[in-house]
Amino acid sequence: MDENTAGFEPAIIGFFCNWCTATAADLAGTSRYQYPANIRPIRVMCSGSVDPVYVLRALLYGADGVIVGGCSPGDCHYISGNLKARRRMAVLKTTLKTLGLDDSRVLVKWITAAEGRKFATTMTEFTAEMKQKGPNSLSKRWDI
Repeated sequence: MDENTAGFEPAIIGFFCNWCTATAADLAGTSRYQYPANIRPIRVMCSGSVDPVYVLRALLYGADGVIVGGCSPGDCHYISGNLKARRRMAVLKTTLKTLGLDDSRVLVKWITAAEGRKFATTMTEFTAEMKQKGPNSLSKRWDI
């Protein structure tokens, strides 16, 4: 980290599955697990409903990182929604790499409803990683 990013706090958008990752976030809160307040959660019914365009827009309009969280593969409440999300995000990350953009600003993580500690750890680690990377150069820097 250089002196230009010394006081930098990343803005992170989280698209969280209602049944698993969002519930894990609730569990982390009720269990009093600490994690940074940099996450702006968006509860979606299924990680499979997250269109890659939503992720791109988040990055273009100010997010320094985006997390897509869902049920473990093979354990989706909508049968195969998380498998759809995994395929979509893999294509998005490949596209970002092909364009010479930083694909590590997009994280896909499977966090079940019972994994409050994993949720808190994941949010802490991803926030630290984005903090070290500094501001997203793709961003138009809108307030989000």
